[in-house]
Amino acid sequence: MRIGDDEVEARAGSAVMVPRGTPHTYWNPEPTPARYLLVMTPNVYNLIHQIHQLKERSTPALRELFKKHDSELL
Repeated sequence: MRIGDDEVEARAGSAVMVPRGTPHTYWNPEPTPARYLLVMTPNVYNLIHQIHQLKERSTPALRELFKKHDSELL
């Protein structure tokens, strides 16, 4: 995960907490599948749900959607 300027490796059984308002992203660098559990606010859940429903995932469309959910796409 990238949390702000830091890169954190989360191995099996670990947990990572991202403070509200902190830029973050995550990825799986391995070729094998990874399983993870995300705990989020209803607002963030709705944002992610609407991202998956977008027909056009252009940067302007994503920025507008993030703005509607009081978030910022970096």
